[in-house]
Amino acid sequence: MVPHDLEVEEEEEEEEEDDEIVRQEKESCNPTEVRMSQIVMPCHCNHRQELSVGQLLKWMDSTACLSAERHAGSPCVTASMDDIDFEHTISVGQVVNIQAKVNRAFNTSMEVGIQVSCEDLFQDRHWRVCHAFATFVTQRTNTGQKVTLRPIAPQTHKEKVEYSIAAERRRVRMVHDDIIKDLLSSGSIQRYNAVQAEKTKVESVELVLPPHANHQVIHLIYLGFVLTWDFVPVRSTRRSRLCQAHPTLRTIDMFTFRGPSKVGDRLLLRAIVNNAFKSSLEVGVRAEAYQEEGPNRHINSAFMTFEVLDKSGKPCALPRIRPEPVEGERRFQEAIARKKIRLDRKYIISCKQSEAPLSVPWDPRNQVYLSYNNVSALKMLAAKKSWRLSTEKDQVCLYTLEQKSMLSIRVEKVVDVPAATAFALLAELSNRTLWDTHYKECELIQRVDEDDFIYRVVTPSVLQGKILQDFILLTSVRKPCSPGDPYVIALRSVTLPTHPPFEKCNRGEVLCAGFTILETENKKSLIRYYNQASPEVLPYISNDVAGLSSSFYHTFCACSEYLIQHKLQFSEPFFFNDL
Repeated sequence: MVPHDLEVEEEEEEEEEDDEIVRQEKESCNPTEVRMSQIVMPCHCNHRQELSVGQLLKWMDSTACLSAERHAGSPCVTASMDDIDFEHTISVGQVVNIQAKVNRAFNTSMEVGIQVSCEDLFQDRHWRVCHAFATFVTQRTNTGQKVTLRPIAPQTHKEKVEYSIAAERRRVRMVHDDIIKDLLSSGSIQRYNAVQAEKTKVESVELVLPPHANHQVIHLIYLGFVLTWDFVPVRSTRRSRLCQAHPTLRTIDMFTFRGPSKVGDRLLLRAIVNNAFKSSLEVGVRAEAYQEEGPNRHINSAFMTFEVLDKSGKPCALPRIRPEPVEGERRFQEAIARKKIRLDRKYIISCKQSEAPLSVPWDPRNQVYLSYNNVSALKMLAAKKSWRLSTEKDQVCLYTLEQKSMLSIRVEKVVDVPAATAFALLAELSNRTLWDTHYKECELIQRVDEDDFIYRVVTPSVLQGKILQDFILLTSVRKPCSPGDPYVIALRSVTLPTHPPFEKCNRGEVLCAGFTILETENKKSLIRYYNQASPEVLPYISNDVAGLSSSFYHTFCACSEYLIQHKLQFSEPFFFNDL
């Protein structure tokens, strides 16, 4: 078979797998799924006859809340919303389609995935507008107790992937504020001959009425209505004071709700331009609720990024902002930190695995997103459905996966060792030299935290003229979030300025590799090793796949013997994280 025919066959197999996944999605009936379709009327739009983002977010919040309540069986409220990137605007007469379903339920909270698309009925066109992840919590019972949620049972391939990665997204949410603080500690403000930020400040007061509340009456559908109320004065002020044009909303940053607002509250809205970059600006909106008597309650703060487009649709250059002392400077610096976080997410998390560079520069400030990418990439590789059994010997199975000229392998075996013990032994990568002959040296360079480590690994080289090759590996380890989840040990290459390549040593790259460890019957473990082949490891993999060697078999047998011999070192039981 000629190479072209091989490529065609691979593409046909991939299309068949995609078609099978789509068929399963259509046939499945997720009990938490809620769909909403709305035709855009003039009353839903701004002065440019485009759907108000506030109105869209109100619909998204309502749809997601119904999905959460369908699963919980009790009233739910929005706890937080992840970043939202708006890819397209929506005009009068077009139809908005919103789909929401619960991806995963933790102890008392759940993640709801939201997909928004648009269609033009008269031109038969469909396009994606945005997607988002919202976290909902149940309201306490009359006795003040929290409601414990039943777990989600994912059915389709897509649902299983979302279920698995939801734990990583939750981890990122929990450290978001800490990331901002770390970034602020290393920044400085440059002084410009610029527009005073004070000139962009706007305040307004709104009365919360029954139409502004959700179906529970007591909780304001905050984000949608706040933006609806705030957009007109804020946008007109920015236009006259800074932009001299109509800005277009591009993103809303991750935010957390601090508390509810009830019917009868007065809502004080404050907006100001925190920072202006070359072609975008960040606007902060703070909402406080109060009654006729009593102090103001901080309900929420939201941060929105706008662009100003010229007549040809290209971003315009914007004047700089000069912040006011103390609080203004803090907001100015935080805007820079949030911009960096958005870039990290865009180029580390959001990109497809095939588009990601093999090695990403290590920076403590992007640690969370590199770790997220490391673990989620391994989970997504493990979730692929086209694995094929290549060889089997003494219960050691070698599987292969070929997609888009990328060869991946999976080696697995059941070992008579508890999963927590196997995880503790394999997570210590420096011990791998005791059982893996490919690991000549393994040096711990940096202990980032209790879950992330950076190692330098030295192995024999596969290139002529080179005796050795080395790898700089980020190792991310994860314990199960709940029973049934595997332990995860994920590996990927990073670059460190302190450890450049050696002249006589070839620097290798690892795109995606690692272990998953799952508890089985009788306290045994199903251990699976994955490796997405890079040029530096492909000769080893291809030899085993072709049957020319059995190095993976011998290595895995050595791994099993190592685990069995050392399992008595770890006798303490492992308890699941209290979620």
